[in-house]
Amino acid sequence: MKKIAIIGGTGGQGTGLALRWARVGHEIFIGSREESKACSCADNLKAICIDVACTLLEIEKSDIQSIKERVPEAKISGFDNLEAAKKADIIVISVPYSHLIPTIASIKEALTEGKIIVSVVVPLSTAVGGKATTLMYPWEGSAAEVIQSLVPENVQVIGAFQNISAERLSDLENSVSSDVIVCGGSKDSRKNIMELARDIPGIRAIDGGPLQNARLIEPITALIIGMNIRYKVKEGMGIRFTYLPE
Repeated sequence: MKKIAIIGGTGGQGTGLALRWARVGHEIFIGSREESKACSCADNLKAICIDVACTLLEIEKSDIQSIKERVPEAKISGFDNLEAAKKADIIVISVPYSHLIPTIASIKEALTEGKIIVSVVVPLSTAVGGKATTLMYPWEGSAAEVIQSLVPENVQVIGAFQNISAERLSDLENSVSSDVIVCGGSKDSRKNIMELARDIPGIRAIDGGPLQNARLIEPITALIIGMNIRYKVKEGMGIRFTYLPE
């Protein structure tokens, strides 16, 4: 089981990933600028995991003894961003693009050799008061490449999960019917994150090659947001690639 920090873990995308991974036994460290906010979020997520397990196992929520015996406690705890990053092997960055640079600066002390950073950040135009259906284009090419420009060379940077609906992730009683494109880092680090993606029921992980391909992957999110609006898909669409070899 992996130790995963989710920086910006109190937001929708971060909490959805935390819930999915905690349910299969990974240890999750929720990071926030305020430790108290992260701790409160962690407690709420643990309660959600128990509620869903009770529903699936048909256990009355008042049956404390059965819950203790049959429902393992989710390993979710809250810390400030730096402490969460220090405790983890994999650091997921799930913050608005406007907060990206100061967030990376705040955890730089924790970015030691062997760590893997996963960017789910998309540079939507909302960062400058624009629409969520359009994108800003960083000089580096993508949000993931902005992160790469800010961290030590011995830290692997991966782009993944940018196109996954937060609402779908948080719906633990249903699978997430979507592909996840994983790009960047070394082949081994991509394989590591692809395994994490497959831990979420319904998701198929696809090797997306080098990090520069994040320039092509991140804009898909703005496209999906626009399509969600046009087709009134409140919970969010997913993407699927066909004719891939098994």
